[in-house]
Amino acid sequence: MPLDIQIRAAAPHDLSADLLVVGVLPAGKSAALPPTLKPIDEALGGALSRAAAKEEFTAKRDQSLTVSTLGRLPFEKVILLGLGERRSLGAPEVRTFAAKAARAANGDKARSLALSLPAGFETELRAIGEGLELGAYRFTRYLTGDRKPKAELASVVIGAGAKLKPTAKAAVALGQRIGLAVNVARDLSNEPSNVVFPETFAHHAEKVAKDGGLHVQVFDFKEIRKRGMKLIDAVGRGSAHEPRLVHIAYTPKGAKKRLVFVGKGITFDSGGLSIKPAAGMGEMKHDMSGAANVVGLMAAIAAVRPKVEVHAIAALAENMPDGNAYRPGDIWGSLDGKTVEIVNTDAEGRLVLADALAYARSLEPDVLVDNATLTGACVVALGNTCSGWYANDEGTARAFSAALKASGEAMWRMPLLEDLRDGIKSDVADVKQMGERWGGSITAALFLREFTGDTKWVHCDIAGPASLERPTGWMQSKGATGHGVLTFLALVEGAAR
Repeated sequence: MPLDIQIRAAAPHDLSADLLVVGVLPAGKSAALPPTLKPIDEALGGALSRAAAKEEFTAKRDQSLTVSTLGRLPFEKVILLGLGERRSLGAPEVRTFAAKAARAANGDKARSLALSLPAGFETELRAIGEGLELGAYRFTRYLTGDRKPKAELASVVIGAGAKLKPTAKAAVALGQRIGLAVNVARDLSNEPSNVVFPETFAHHAEKVAKDGGLHVQVFDFKEIRKRGMKLIDAVGRGSAHEPRLVHIAYTPKGAKKRLVFVGKGITFDSGGLSIKPAAGMGEMKHDMSGAANVVGLMAAIAAVRPKVEVHAIAALAENMPDGNAYRPGDIWGSLDGKTVEIVNTDAEGRLVLADALAYARSLEPDVLVDNATLTGACVVALGNTCSGWYANDEGTARAFSAALKASGEAMWRMPLLEDLRDGIKSDVADVKQMGERWGGSITAALFLREFTGDTKWVHCDIAGPASLERPTGWMQSKGATGHGVLTFLALVEGAAR
């Protein structure tokens, strides 16, 4: 359920909730608490200032201090969160602050939270709304009895340190809708594969489109084959759950640019005939995180309504072994027309993406972005909290870098090294599905580039299923769940300016 979020101009001691979280800016060389906390410190008999002195709390970034009120105030605890220097604070840092507050409330079994903002934060209310929903997220749908949380955060009152503008409430509400949109992606990825498979994923996508007033098409297996999407056919044919391709479109009048986002949607990846080891296979329900991200993005687009045409393509399949499964050594055609030699059926994501990219290219986008939990090689290179990205155009790369700065998400640009292109040359087909062991993320990107033509393109090899939490403080679920949605939204909003 969405949080019930209220906002008003109020000092910290004028708020009431189970838990009070106060954002604190450094007071120069002094370790003194801000004047707004004096009434709370007095009510606690100086306990807050004594604790701050003892713990050397100076409001550095990520510093925190917790004090129990012992019933002397209308909250059970007070948590001070250090924000660091004001000049270094933007939307990403403010979003993280709000997310940490919400997570602290859930961790403390608080049903209500009072969040006190320093003066000047009124310009970042959208980020506050985003962070509260992102931080409050927990996937508890299948917990019962004693395992079910006894309490969870339900309501938040935001206390602003200055007079609010008439648009304040709308800014928080918009941020909240964007946070909930990211949580759509997280929910999809966290669902087990017996619940979310290609057909049911498509149903979820249709609901998101309907709720947002967006147009949606779903291609069933018959249509996929009719259109010549032979690589999606190859990957999906080994499963009892037939593949799907979902196309969600937002087409406002007067839009001058068109952006298309493609997501890999392998709802479960056994590895196919090149079967994976049992250890870790259970995490392969997250191999559709790229597709979940583009659906979550469209939920955010429906909230923001930018003056840009946006399309999302989700290529959905379950990679399973049976007597009809594709095999190493096979040669398959593609929607693009190129033939592909199959080297390893566990490198299936690039195959469904290849057909999806060719389909997306037919929409003639100004920018084409794909994202996928594509290679373990990228996780080896960058760790499991940072994604890699590639671009074939410098202007597009600059725009994507600006979007990353706006979102605060951790991604690192990787090179499209032409020297490695020989690794995907085939002796028996137009292209080989994968190269040698070394540079695996790069050769995967080079393979995908074969299907993008002259389109300006960005590929995101998003941090893989081993990831548990993001250092930014708001990811609290396994998988690359939602990582990228805020960046893609920032890219769209940048194109709208």
